[in-house]
Amino acid sequence: MTKVNVIDLKGEKVKDLTINDEIWKNEGNDIVLKKAIRLQLDSLRQGTADTKGRSEVSGGGRKPYRQKGTGNARQGSIRAPHYRGGGIVFGPTPRSYSFKTNRKERRLALKTALSEKFAEKNLIVVDSLVLESVKTKDAIKLLETLKLTGKVLFVSAGDAENLYLATRNLGNVAVVMADELNVYDIVNADMVVMDSDTVNYVEEALK
Repeated sequence: MTKVNVIDLKGEKVKDLTINDEIWKNEGNDIVLKKAIRLQLDSLRQGTADTKGRSEVSGGGRKPYRQKGTGNARQGSIRAPHYRGGGIVFGPTPRSYSFKTNRKERRLALKTALSEKFAEKNLIVVDSLVLESVKTKDAIKLLETLKLTGKVLFVSAGDAENLYLATRNLGNVAVVMADELNVYDIVNADMVVMDSDTVNYVEEALK
């Protein structure tokens, strides 16, 4: 078991929190992590690209010229793939790019992502993420106080409405609930901030 510092929103230490090494210091698996990221991004793809084959393009119902006697190669339709304006061969058609992974892999991917952030010292634990104000300037002040730079991900298991409202105009800040925590958001963020209740929630969920 490892102890981490828990700070308040003023950046001052308030207590120590014992965390589960199996989750926060997991050796992980980069292949599983990459697979989980690809799953998430591929699931967002529209998959609506479409082309028309020779049976779908308009025209070409009549044989362009008779079978024999012209000296030309035999042709059955002016919409064959080798004609200008003809059908497309092996072109893209609407499809789903999503695929499935088992639960064990998904949990391992989350442990890997969280462990990497912890090892890089880019994970901060605060006592609470409840803000009194919804003003953006107060959110900016919070980032400066906690010395948060780059892309910041706030993860909360409790009331985060004010935090969301205060940061929604900041392009480098994202707020997610603990039950919606995902691998891509963790990896994409430079800094991850969560309260102590969220740490306990994540540990319970990934046991």
